[in-house]
Amino acid sequence: MKLDKLIELLKPENIIDSKNKDFSEIEIQDISYNSQTTKKGDIFVCLAGEKTDGHKFAQQAEKAGASAILAQKLPENISIPVLIVKDTQRIISDLAGIIFDYPSKKLNLIGITGTNGKTTVTHLIERIFEYNKQNCGLIGTLGYKLNYNDTYKDAKHTTPQAPELQKTLKLMLENKIENVVMEVSSHALAQHRVGSCNFNCAVLTNLTQDHLDYHITMQNYFEAKAILFKNLEKGSIAIINQDDERAEKFTQIIPEGVKVLTYGINKNADVKASNIKFSTYGSTFECNTPLGIYKVNLQMTGMFSIYNALAALTTAISQNLDINLTLKALEETQGVAGRFEAITKSPLTIVDYAHTPDGLENVLNAAKKILPTGGKLICVFGCGGDRDATKRPKMGAISEKLADISIITSDNPRSEDPQQIITDILSGIKSLSQDKIMVEADRHLAIKLASQIARPNDIVVIAGKGHEDYQILKDNTIHFDDREEVRKYFCSSKV
Repeated sequence: MKLDKLIELLKPENIIDSKNKDFSEIEIQDISYNSQTTKKGDIFVCLAGEKTDGHKFAQQAEKAGASAILAQKLPENISIPVLIVKDTQRIISDLAGIIFDYPSKKLNLIGITGTNGKTTVTHLIERIFEYNKQNCGLIGTLGYKLNYNDTYKDAKHTTPQAPELQKTLKLMLENKIENVVMEVSSHALAQHRVGSCNFNCAVLTNLTQDHLDYHITMQNYFEAKAILFKNLEKGSIAIINQDDERAEKFTQIIPEGVKVLTYGINKNADVKASNIKFSTYGSTFECNTPLGIYKVNLQMTGMFSIYNALAALTTAISQNLDINLTLKALEETQGVAGRFEAITKSPLTIVDYAHTPDGLENVLNAAKKILPTGGKLICVFGCGGDRDATKRPKMGAISEKLADISIITSDNPRSEDPQQIITDILSGIKSLSQDKIMVEADRHLAIKLASQIARPNDIVVIAGKGHEDYQILKDNTIHFDDREEVRKYFCSSKV
């Protein structure tokens, strides 16, 4: 696309100033915001990030072959065209939509947002579409897939930056994918990464404390999540967890003409579960829907699994998918990698991604409901560095309350001192009895310690990293997989 045409589509009012006025012969082929991956024909966007300022790398981008620069201020010593805009983070989304021709307008795009459950719900919806013999692409924490049988490709973020996201959606369109379900993070919404996406359906799982290192307040966190629902167009669908304490606030901001469906245990929900029972093997419940009452048998356990299944089921109903095939898909799904994933049977060891107070509480409560008589619940967890520090003592208090034994360890310490993170966690614990609270900063040794003290009828929950196969330290990132460590140290009756 010629640069002058691109400027016209971006709308001249968004351009504050420009250097080199003749843009008619400048060809733009792609977008980049990393000078190390910039190539000939790119327009390089100077993003002002939390840690680095893209304006510093404009010269490197020009040397790499960039045809033009999009910036918030004029970079020094640049000879190629420069467009000055007020907010490059906002405009890069518009830019990506234009260059890749807004692929989401030709797709049935379903967005899942919330603090917990996004990954599981997207995978359940993907499975439901497959059982209904409809193809479905997936984008999220584990990567992106073109269809159910595809392997994951790295997406870099839970919700990719706008150029990668639009490029991925276009790839799905080119592969004749009709439906796409994607996780939509609060960071992506606040940073306008999905600004050029047209969602036909938006789903709220829940809203509890997380990412306050970035959003600062829960109100800001809510406002970020709310963007997904505020931007829904007439004729689209919003699906809300009726039991979430902010459900009414979300419902109030949904535009007129958008259909709203709710789910939950709440008797006023459109899709509601009752007579819920849990076991080591899964959970059962009765589900009252607009289409009738159905008995559901899940291979997943825990109240959070009920809510995840309800979110997926309500979405399927909104998409007019066959209810019997939908229930079959839910019942035959064993779970998602790193989400309440059972690794060994005796003792039962569970690896979970829970890294928030609410997530940890949900997982430990789920484990307690299936704990054998006389068994103890052992929890191994830490908290990530360079992230919301206020949740650390809360998670310590939750583990002390619900687990019989807590082993406090490292998660992804990043640039922080692991011992300081552990100290923050311990500050929320009232009793530091050595029989109940143990500290082992080395995560390898913490899991090994759990294996040494666990008895056959105990349950061990290892929380925080789930599917991750790495650990981020101060100076480097190493290979580390909780599931591998469990298989190494818990030798008996592997699942």
